[in-house]
Amino acid sequence: MADIEFAYKYMLWFLLLLPLVSAWYIYRLKESMPNVKLSSLANFSGLKTSGKTTLRHSLFIFRTLALGALIVAFARPQSSTNWQDVSTEGIDIIMAIDISGSMLAQDFKPNRLEASKQVALEFIEARPNDRIGLVIYAGESFTQCPLTTDHSVLKNLFGDIHNGMIEDGTAIGLGLANAVNRLKDSEAKSKVVILLTDGVNTAGTIPPVTAAEIAKTFGVRVYTVGVGTNGTAPIPVRNQFGQVQMQNMEVNIDENTLIEIAKMTDGRYFRATDNDKLKEVYRQIDKLEKSKINVTEFRKKSEEFKPWALIAMLFLLTEFLLKNTWFRSIV
Repeated sequence: MADIEFAYKYMLWFLLLLPLVSAWYIYRLKESMPNVKLSSLANFSGLKTSGKTTLRHSLFIFRTLALGALIVAFARPQSSTNWQDVSTEGIDIIMAIDISGSMLAQDFKPNRLEASKQVALEFIEARPNDRIGLVIYAGESFTQCPLTTDHSVLKNLFGDIHNGMIEDGTAIGLGLANAVNRLKDSEAKSKVVILLTDGVNTAGTIPPVTAAEIAKTFGVRVYTVGVGTNGTAPIPVRNQFGQVQMQNMEVNIDENTLIEIAKMTDGRYFRATDNDKLKEVYRQIDKLEKSKINVTEFRKKSEEFKPWALIAMLFLLTEFLLKNTWFRSIV
């Protein structure tokens, strides 16, 4: 799609002269009309102004339009066509998010899971050219959205995830293995998993380190994110009567394993203890991955002043011909 730009934008300011010129023309027209005092206008009641006399003002209109077209032409309008070739230079990202019960802890606002979803959506919004997918895990793991460039679909599916969708638990290894499986056949220049959790691996048949070895084999880089404050955090728990009560529970993140996963796959480990730090984590990941790809931008400019100059010439020619033919007797 072509966009119009102006090489000399400052020239467009001269368009403001056109209303002033028009006002001056109207003022001079009124001043040039003769004033005659008469005792009565009864003898002139049947007189009408001829159409030819009224249309003589079209000469000024043509001249003004020609001036406006010339100003636009002097501003050098240029059409530019842009496109990006991202087919071989893109990046594929799978976001693997823990949705276990502990992710409902309210040391983040409104809780860890909702805060993680919001920050992840902002991350997606900032990367329109990448294929991004979503894997969720708790006691089990499944793909919520495969790799896609249709981020509107991805964001809708992101909004649907919640605790309780799958059996509770924390199967970090299974979640990572599922994410790697989605990337193993990718031909992207860079393949990345962002693995977010707030706990320790307690479920699943694949140990986290084994999943990391699989990721390394397929050239997948893993950024691990530990979510949770230091000390304890309020977590909603149902009592024996089915009522939800808040209990302060110790925050226990297996940072050693997360660090090892990141180290094995040439990634990095991050710790987020509140909403702001979680946003900063995603900003850092965004910068790290942008530095690893090169998107080639093609840009072609074409001069578009000629049509405007032609329009100005046509208006001036029309004004000249009318002035020296039809309006010759009254101008």
